[in-house]
Amino acid sequence: MCDTRSFQRIVWDHFAKHSRKTLPWRRTKDPYRILVSEVMLQQTQVSRVSKKYREFLNAYPAVRTLAKAPLADVLRVWSGLGYNRRAKFLYDAAKK
Repeated sequence: MCDTRSFQRIVWDHFAKHSRKTLPWRRTKDPYRILVSEVMLQQTQVSRVSKKYREFLNAYPAVRTLAKAPLADVLRVWSGLGYNRRAKFLYDAAKK
């Protein structure tokens, strides 16, 4: 049986050896950027999200920018990721 500290050490050691450290959303603490990555990564391969993540943030670098954009433009930038409802949900969240 493993105590909590031992388990944490096992997980962190595994992450240190096997993680994909180059993923852009791993280098931010910005809640907006993290939300964008989480929504994009739902049912979509990391390799497809990596490029679109940068493109989306270039077009909409802040939540206010996204909120002010026309939905049609947001969907055009999102194109290629599929599940366009996710873009609409992200857009609606930015509006709030």
